[in-house]
Amino acid sequence: MSDRARERLVGGEAWEDFCETLKVAGRVIDGFGEEPSDQERAEWYRYLSRMVRNGFERMVENCEPDRPRLRDAPWRQSINVQSPDQDHLMCEFVNGEHEYRIRGNRGTLPYFIMATWSAPQPKDLGSRDWATQGVAGLEEFDPTNLTTTSFLSSREIDFDEAGDFEVILSQKPPARNGLGLEPATTGILIRTVFSDRSSVVAPTMEISRLDDPKPRPIQAAEMSEGLAKAGQIVLGYAELVRNWWVENLSKRPNTIDFSEATYLSNGGVLDRLHGFGGWQKPAEQALVVRFTPNVCEHWILQVCNRWQENLDVYEDGQGYITKFTASYEEDGSVLAVMADRDPGIGGNWIDTFEHETGVFSLRLIQTEGGPDVAIYPVDLAALESEGLSALDGVKPILSGGVSDS
Repeated sequence: MSDRARERLVGGEAWEDFCETLKVAGRVIDGFGEEPSDQERAEWYRYLSRMVRNGFERMVENCEPDRPRLRDAPWRQSINVQSPDQDHLMCEFVNGEHEYRIRGNRGTLPYFIMATWSAPQPKDLGSRDWATQGVAGLEEFDPTNLTTTSFLSSREIDFDEAGDFEVILSQKPPARNGLGLEPATTGILIRTVFSDRSSVVAPTMEISRLDDPKPRPIQAAEMSEGLAKAGQIVLGYAELVRNWWVENLSKRPNTIDFSEATYLSNGGVLDRLHGFGGWQKPAEQALVVRFTPNVCEHWILQVCNRWQENLDVYEDGQGYITKFTASYEEDGSVLAVMADRDPGIGGNWIDTFEHETGVFSLRLIQTEGGPDVAIYPVDLAALESEGLSALDGVKPILSGGVSDS
């Protein structure tokens, strides 16, 4: 198999198949029909360019079997409604046959969680063409279809007085500070959760193989595999956003469903509830969202585009609110107004940034349950002129709670 993978790389077939796979991914937008606006189509092709960068960063630069590295997700790549208050330290594995050590210091970070995952990938993935199979090929080979296989939270790790720690990754992990690997393990993801980045000392972590192999030059067969994985990442994430929208989120507009099955279907971990929904409103309308957060370590309500990316204002602190940034009502509830401009009625304005539809989510970490959510569609001009009394007579859309489906 490695001989065929080498031949495909040296002869240019692996590169051509990668390029053809990108073309297939680009056409996935056809599954949305005429719905996406010009703005959304611009974001779609930018999204694909980001996924190309993601694929190369993860599967070419950061999947060396002899030199593992923990790297943050590439800049501005908010895959699957990634929280702006959460960093993703990732290391990709060829498989789970080796043992690793993670050493680090937690800084003043209140909470983080480590999780290993697996994804469908055949052993001869570098020896075959994938573009001709299109989306159907993802059933056999999909680096984005992540299944969490083990996890370890910072509450289960022993730290010394300085905050230093060591975790061993192995198919036979130690009882304390150990994280299990399986033969099919393809990576580890460390979710670091910040309450306030300006006041938190960020953690430092590094990973190494226990047998300490010497660095060696890249092999042709490995590059063939890296190109195949990078191409399938772009196609996989393109199909993921299509499937989630067309088959799920678009069918229940302006609701949030805390479905553990949906969240766990793509590498989720059981320390949190993550409710997803599809939001829709005309430009001159607002969505007023009310909920009372459960007691939890952290929560975030965020608004994304149709491709599950944070809106371009998130770097300015907009497009989302959190447990630590939100204004609360006297009864402890949260009032959020999703609109293209601030109606000036108090609560929390979330800028929808000239979008009329997209994905939104409510995530709660270390929580006992999920809140009920009420959403009121209302004319933005009425909110501006009448305040909250504009909601009188508006029937709210009710959702929330926890679902196992």
